[in-house]
Amino acid sequence: MNWPAFAIGLLPEHLLIAGVLLLIVHALVSDSGRGAAAIALVAVGAAALAALWLALTGFEGEPFIGQVSVSRGTSLGKAVALSLAWPVLLLARDDLGDGGPLYPLLVSSLYGLALMLSSDSFLTLFLGLELMSLPVYVLVLLGLKRQTSPEAALKYLVLGGAATATLLMGVSLLYGSEGMLSLMAFPEALARGAGAGGSGLALAGAVLVLLAFFLKAAIVPFHAWAPDAYEGASLPVTAYMAAIVKAGVLLAALRLFGGASLPGVMVTLIALLPLISIAWGNLAAMRQPNLRRMMAYSSIAHAGYLFLAFLGNAPGRFGAVWFYLLAYGLMTMLAFSALPAHSDDSRRDRIGALQGLFHRQPYAAIVIGLAMLSLAGIPPLPGFIAKFLIFREVMAAGHTLVAVLGLVGSYLGIYFYLRVIQAMFMGAPAAGAAGSDAAALRAPALAASVLCLLPAVVVAVMPGRFLALP
Repeated sequence: MNWPAFAIGLLPEHLLIAGVLLLIVHALVSDSGRGAAAIALVAVGAAALAALWLALTGFEGEPFIGQVSVSRGTSLGKAVALSLAWPVLLLARDDLGDGGPLYPLLVSSLYGLALMLSSDSFLTLFLGLELMSLPVYVLVLLGLKRQTSPEAALKYLVLGGAATATLLMGVSLLYGSEGMLSLMAFPEALARGAGAGGSGLALAGAVLVLLAFFLKAAIVPFHAWAPDAYEGASLPVTAYMAAIVKAGVLLAALRLFGGASLPGVMVTLIALLPLISIAWGNLAAMRQPNLRRMMAYSSIAHAGYLFLAFLGNAPGRFGAVWFYLLAYGLMTMLAFSALPAHSDDSRRDRIGALQGLFHRQPYAAIVIGLAMLSLAGIPPLPGFIAKFLIFREVMAAGHTLVAVLGLVGSYLGIYFYLRVIQAMFMGAPAAGAAGSDAAALRAPALAASVLCLLPAVVVAVMPGRFLALP
């Protein structure tokens, strides 16, 4: 163990695990559980600042040689994910109260995400992935605000277990082919599988590992869990899955690929399935009656855009994916944080309930509208810049047809985003809606929306500053 690197490089993880321990002790000594939200906010905020400091100072080290390492890129990924967790915690405070098991579960999941992003071997990658995922299965069930919550949690658990089994099978084949558990086995397996008389065992292992990440990211046809899980979970948990869990999975996949050159079969998989996800996600979202389920299908399409970046050249992959996750995460959180409260959670996110929202809550309607326009990729909002970077990388790598098809697929998404805007600004107020959400956003939800809106404005005005960070 490298003690200086362990103490400094893993400072975000240390702060998160300290937060988990404090939350457990707090739950044991406190009958009401009040104050848990404050502990979680302090722990996650301190971890985010620590990750940002490590990124800005360019710290690099190997706390556990061959298992865990820290670089500027990993610290940037942690800083983005942990910063986005603050609005989630504020939404949880607004939606589920000040106490309860949500906070230790969510901080534990963030610890797994941070560990996963620093992984150098499949052992620590698997450990981090499971530590991130297992609490989320419980979080989907937490609150029981909808009758579909148990079914959604079970479906997510079963398909998440299938992803774990697929990953382990792929890792076992890679170990049998390459004789090591280092993440370097993945690009080496790709190179061996692509060569003359290539190893079928190595390529099969790499494909299975990729499919496991496809399942975790809800790429078609491995997407069936996402709409039910997003709809069945409480609002802060849906926001957490849509923005932060997806960011963790994509950044971990990016670390896995590194600078690998892709063989033909891998290019086909990464081009074909994400393109199908873009088309199917956008088409299916058009017919969804509520915002949460619509955002689930939208996230399937956005996962497709993100995986297309893996077709690009290695030097540009990280910057394109990192910026996209930042823009997508901010706008997804912004949409959820401004969603008006409702006594009936099943009616809260229905498109019909948003009819005439601008006349009742102008701020909420404007903020949600900005989020929808950015997610649709309308300039000059951050979503447009993010999509531009992805398609630029794909075209620079020589995959012009893939870029054109992806761009055409992205136009399909404009319709359902504009449908939400039309309902809020041009629709007549829904019957009974004025009495349910006429009040202004509560303080925690308002704070969460401001925490997303201000950085989003800065990203839109000065994107070059953020693009220069990786």
